[in-house]
This record gives sequence, C-alpha cells and structure tokens, in this order.
Amino acid sequence: MSRRTGPLGRLVARVTSLPLRPKLFISHCLVALGTMVVFVLMTYLVNPQFALFLRQGGSLAAVVPYVLLAGLVSGLIAMAGSLFVASRITRPVTDMLSATRLISAGDYSERVPKQEDDELGRLSQSFNEMAEALEAAEYQRSEFISDTSHELKTPITTLQGYLEGLIDGVIEPSDDTWGLMYVEAERMRRLVDDLRQLSRAESETLTLHLESLDPVELADLASDGMRPLFTEKGVCLDAEHDPDLPPVRADRDRTLQVLANLLSNALRYTPKSGRVTVCVRSETPGSVAFQVSDSGAGVRPEDLPRLFDRFYRTEKSRSREGGGAGIGLAISRALVEAMGGRIRAESPGPGRGATFTFTLPTSG
Repeated sequence: MSRRTGPLGRLVARVTSLPLRPKLFISHCLVALGTMVVFVLMTYLVNPQFALFLRQGGSLAAVVPYVLLAGLVSGLIAMAGSLFVASRITRPVTDMLSATRLISAGDYSERVPKQEDDELGRLSQSFNEMAEALEAAEYQRSEFISDTSHELKTPITTLQGYLEGLIDGVIEPSDDTWGLMYVEAERMRRLVDDLRQLSRAESETLTLHLESLDPVELADLASDGMRPLFTEKGVCLDAEHDPDLPPVRADRDRTLQVLANLLSNALRYTPKSGRVTVCVRSETPGSVAFQVSDSGAGVRPEDLPRLFDRFYRTEKSRSREGGGAGIGLAISRALVEAMGGRIRAESPGPGRGATFTFTLPTSG
C-alpha cells in the first residue's frame, strides 16, 4: 500500500484523521467552492454574452469584484449549511457514542433521543431496542440468581437445622428425621437437575431421539400416569382427541415430560371438583397441537407473557407452598422449541381457568 508523501499527502492525512463533524464541514465547503469555480469557468468560456461584452471593450477587472462577492456570499451560505447538516448528522452519533459508553459500564437504562424519522432516527430506535433487550436480560439474570439462591436456601436451612439438632442431641435420630432430611436433599437435587436440563435445552446441546410417534398415545400415557394424583385431589381428568391424526416427529420421553409438567401445573391450580381436559387436535398443515385446559385459578393478562420465564410465578408464596420452583413451564418451552414446536398460554382472566397449548411437527 502506497503512503502519502509531500504537503498534499500530509494535508489529506490530517483532514481524514479529524472527527466526523469537521470532515463533513470541510467536504461541504469544498463542494461549494468547486461548484463556484465551475460556474465561473463556464461563464467565461461558454456564455456568448460575456464574450460579446469583452469584444466590445468590457474590462475583465470590472467583473472580478462581483465574482469575488458572489463567491464570498456562496461560501458563507455553504458554511452555514454545512454546519447545520453536520450538526444534524453528528448529534445522534454523538448521543449513541455516549450511551454506548454508559451501557458498557453497566447502565442499561440509558437511551438516545430519536431526532428525525430518517435513517439516523431508525438507527437510534434500533439502538434503544437493543438497550431495552440488554436491560431485560440483565434483570432476568439478577432475578435468576436471586430466585436460585432462594430455592436452594430453604432446603439447606432445613438440613442445617436438623444436623445441628442431631449434633447437639436436641433431635433424636429416627426414620422420620432421616426421611425429612432425604426429602430436602432430593428437593435440591431436582432443582439442580432441572436447571442443568433447562440450560442444555436452551443452548441446544440436549440430546433428542426424534422418531415418528402417535400423538394420541402420548397424551393418553401422560394422562394415565397423572390420573391417580387427580383422583386423590378430586379433580376430573378428561380427554378429547380428533380422529385420524398424523404421527408427530418428537422425542417420546421429552414430550411426556412436557405433558406431565402441564398436567401437574393444571392440577396445582385447579380446586377440588374442578376439571382438566387434555385435547389433541390438528393445528395447521404440518403440525399437531396438544392442549391442556383447566377450570382453575386462571391467569391475569399481564402475567401471560412471562409464564414461561424461569422462576416466574403469578403468586410466589402460593407456588412455593404447592411445591413448585417456577421452572417447569420454562423447561417445557425449551423442550418444545428444541423439538421444532411452539408453546403458548391463554386465559380469559382470574378465576376462569387457563389453556396451555404446544405444537409439534408431523412426521414426514
């Protein structure tokens, strides 16, 4: 690559190293100057009236002051226009540069003002959307750490209390004591396993054994496995399936896990004498829908978008008492999406039940 030498090369290098605003200003002025020079040359060389003026004894010196005055006025106008345009272009860029520094320092609440509805305005809007996404991700990370520590703290505190009681002789060793300690240890193990499974599913490193499966058979297997729990609580479990459904391409164990999660969630929030219905139907060409509807507590509209977030609960204290860690629906979403499907939740409102639906692609 050749290097610029001489005064002109050093001048060009100096100009190109300037910030954006001075470079825009200089470029506009050069364009205005060049336009003026071309105009004067064209006037001298092409305009027949000017040539006639010279042949009739007109003096070129008499024209020069007017040309210089016109050049000065046009130069001032070009400078003013250049400053205005450069300011309009560089201000959003400068705002984004300042906001970028603040965001990189951890202030995800910083936003840039949208000046105009042009390319720079759309760039500012995209920047703000990116900042909002980063702020939401940071909030979820902080919330995830807080919720994980809370979920682990309860069984750890319980185990510590029993162990201290055993060491001090306050609690007598018995089968009930060991059983309670085992339950708390098992609770921690399940949470750790769920988190690991969720992480693998979200990072697409979970091993799936995809095969052609009968969707009605899958729904019936999941329902039969959960039916004793429904009977014990006094909740009716029904099934409604469309006939002649095509097979789905899915992982048997993961699909049963998703159905079990949805049925367990429906059972937790459906009162005694309530009803839960499992339905398998054709959704769209190329997909089959699995639907779990309940007549339980329902969901507020503002909670629906976050139901599948990790550790999210509509009623935190109630969910903890019911034994839920708030991670089952997040795992269900990750598994369904890993198998090429989609999952959604719908509810008319509190006290009016809820419906969870996920789709899986058909086989072939």
